[in-house]
Amino acid sequence: MDMNTSVVSKAYASARTAAAPLPKAGEAEQGLAKLAGNFVGALQEHEATARAAMTGDADPHALVQALASSQMAVETVATVRDRVVEAYQEILRMPV
Repeated sequence: MDMNTSVVSKAYASARTAAAPLPKAGEAEQGLAKLAGNFVGALQEHEATARAAMTGDADPHALVQALASSQMAVETVATVRDRVVEAYQEILRMPV
């Protein structure tokens, strides 16, 4: 695990409150769909900023911000994916 992934994981853990309510039936799927939509939307927005910077319509600072934000979004999704895979593997190892 590299340093950025560790920082992202710690930031998420500290931002999530300990008293968060448990999701109701169907809310998990809606939450994942919303998360995926937000991820795709953010990547499309950052890609548009990168294109604008290449044509001279955006300043280099905006490009650097878009690249950093895209990197953080991808690392967050990869971390969540890894955690889901680990949880699934733990479930498979449980004795029946």
